[in-house]
Amino acid sequence: MATVKFENKRVNMSKLSQFGFEPNQGGRYQFRTLIMQGQFELTLTLNVDDGLDTELTDTSTGEAYVLHLAPHAQGQFVGQVVQAYQNVLHKIEQDCYDNDVFKSSQERNLIKDLYGDELEFLWSKFPQNAVWRRADTHKWYGALLTVTTDKLALPGATHTVTVLDLRARPNDLAALIDGQHYLPGYHMNKKHWYSIVLDDTVPLATIMERVGDSYALAK
Repeated sequence: MATVKFENKRVNMSKLSQFGFEPNQGGRYQFRTLIMQGQFELTLTLNVDDGLDTELTDTSTGEAYVLHLAPHAQGQFVGQVVQAYQNVLHKIEQDCYDNDVFKSSQERNLIKDLYGDELEFLWSKFPQNAVWRRADTHKWYGALLTVTTDKLALPGATHTVTVLDLRARPNDLAALIDGQHYLPGYHMNKKHWYSIVLDDTVPLATIMERVGDSYALAK
């Protein structure tokens, strides 16, 4: 058995059911399909982290098949099994999961509960970037962007982070920006926007308070 976790994705339960997943005796959702002209049965079970536990069984012997998981396995047949296995996973990712750049759903759900707004993923070339906009004015009040730390002039080894861009009054920006957790607005007008680095150092309560201020400014 192997576990597959789709990065920056969350499962959509209605889409999962439409795809053909059904609850098993343990209450977890499960999907079975045949691959390689029926030579193998692939069983996928949704786990508590929105990942999939996968198990491939040889239908002629009833035994588990694991060569598709071996990193150094070679041969044309194994390659075909790997491709068929990956095709099913890709289809499920596309049809059953939504984009989600948060490590958890807490922030996303809080904003939806407060303002009724869902994240909008506007750029196919940048699937991890998204915005919130007010329903009444259609103005953005938040943007989630992935960026490497060197582009933010942050110290240390270069790595990718997610920043939350928010609106602020120009007079408040100078006192707010500290070069560590609060930065000039990335890819935004720096007179009106700033970025929060989402690395768990700024408390959630503070983030939500600042989201509220940004929402008010997007009138």
